[in-house]
Amino acid sequence: MRTHPLAALVLAGALLLGACSSDSGSDAADASGDDATTTTAPEATAGGGHECDQGATVDDLQVAGVDGSASDRDLTSFDGTTIRLHWFPVEGASAEEPAPTILMGPGWSLPGDSDPDGGALFSALSIRGIWDHGYNVLTWDPRGFGQSEGVATVNDPDLEGRDVQALLDFVAAQPEAQLDGDGDPRTGMVGFSYGGGIQLTTAAIDCRVDAIVPGIAWHSLETSLYKAKTVKTGWSKVLTSTVPRDRLDPHIVSAADSGLRDGSLSDEDRQWFIDRGPGDKLVGKVDVPTLLIGGTVDTLFTLDEAITNFGLLRANDVPTAMLWFCGGHGTCLTDPGDTDRIATSSFAWLDRYVKGDEGAEELPLLDLVDQDGDRWTSDEWPVETSPLATEGSGTLELTDASRSGGSLEGTDPDDLLAGVVSAITPTEADAALEVALDLGDADGLVLGPPTLEVTYAGTLPEGETDGRVFAQLVDDRAGIVVGNQITPIAVTLDGKEHTVEVPLEVIAQDLSSSGPLTLQLVATTTAYATPPLGGTFDATAIRLTLPVAAGDAVVER
Repeated sequence: MRTHPLAALVLAGALLLGACSSDSGSDAADASGDDATTTTAPEATAGGGHECDQGATVDDLQVAGVDGSASDRDLTSFDGTTIRLHWFPVEGASAEEPAPTILMGPGWSLPGDSDPDGGALFSALSIRGIWDHGYNVLTWDPRGFGQSEGVATVNDPDLEGRDVQALLDFVAAQPEAQLDGDGDPRTGMVGFSYGGGIQLTTAAIDCRVDAIVPGIAWHSLETSLYKAKTVKTGWSKVLTSTVPRDRLDPHIVSAADSGLRDGSLSDEDRQWFIDRGPGDKLVGKVDVPTLLIGGTVDTLFTLDEAITNFGLLRANDVPTAMLWFCGGHGTCLTDPGDTDRIATSSFAWLDRYVKGDEGAEELPLLDLVDQDGDRWTSDEWPVETSPLATEGSGTLELTDASRSGGSLEGTDPDDLLAGVVSAITPTEADAALEVALDLGDADGLVLGPPTLEVTYAGTLPEGETDGRVFAQLVDDRAGIVVGNQITPIAVTLDGKEHTVEVPLEVIAQDLSSSGPLTLQLVATTTAYATPPLGGTFDATAIRLTLPVAAGDAVVER
């Protein structure tokens, strides 16, 4: 079963909780809309940004005003492609008293935010909220979206990445922008989903970025959307309709068509998506402070993506922290807790590492919420854990009757994303191979990926041997799948005995308030491509191990 790693990527910022900062504050200074060409930058101002020798990346930077808009500009990028940007200097900023700048990228298919008084529906931060913290704001329509020209190529460092380098050139030439050197503006970056991924790409190729806060971003388009070589058709169906085909690179269209048709993917398309990164190569080049924001119920870019990025950054001694919230590319079916944490922590990070404010709040290494909305923190990762295990066995009939997803209930009526993802969110299955986990007096926080080991044999019809089963944990009391997470498992169904051991998707579940947990193995799910059916899966030994945070490895706040 050959499948594609990406059918259409990342849906807008409608994929997160709107933990917006206050919109109260002063208006930005007016920006001229007149046509202009900028080739020089003002003299640098003193500051605490990191050293950088990066000069201008576009010769004779061409920037033209847009009729009827004080904030909009058309910038000619390195290859002649026009990129629409939106410039919002903070009130009071000037050549004599310049301010640092925040670049905020939008989600997949969206133009950049251009309404200071908007509700920040698709972002955890708003333009006015950023102003209130003393920053200029620059947003933009990524290549292929909004009023920008070109076709979308999934944050390709050689295309979208170089576009953002040209945007940094623009910022460096504005009198309101604080500089650390000639052509080097003091800048941070924020944004979620597609706007999170571009931060890792940009910070890897341009040393002028001083700190980043990538939200619900990915590490690799293969590991995130091609797990066990199984396509996330649920998200593919949602995302392929969001952008006209002529605004997408042909590889995206080709992969979408073949993936949704029969789960196939050409080797060329597969490699094209892998090459978009950021992956080990680009993340390994990021050397600026990075706050990674992940969603505990994110079913597109699961927490494992942020954890992988975190590990690479920490190994290179980069100041790094993780914040997990009940949101992301998914719907929160439990208590979300304090939804202001995203904005509060983001500004603490930016103030410390962009403004150089040593009095800004120091963030814990890990900050998360459990299913009750309770907050836990830790100053280590991975945390020390002790195992909680259960064993079982059973037989699963590989038919459409064994299915997770398709009838989601209990969603928040104010959650705009719930209607989009309802049909592809994992749910308790009526027909499944089940193993109950007796919690007894178990206490503590399950934190990390459970481990599943299965010894099995099975068959498929017509000589097929490449099969799949899907594993999920159900909170029996709540009647929901823990974290909305389901994991595909590749199995060889040739009638012989095999053993497979896999990590399941990362979860955070407080056992002290959890209902009994049940492992379900199912044959199909609306979240992933349907594998070959018609046979049986006979598990003679199943062992599930949960990682429970030990002692005071995590602290409940």
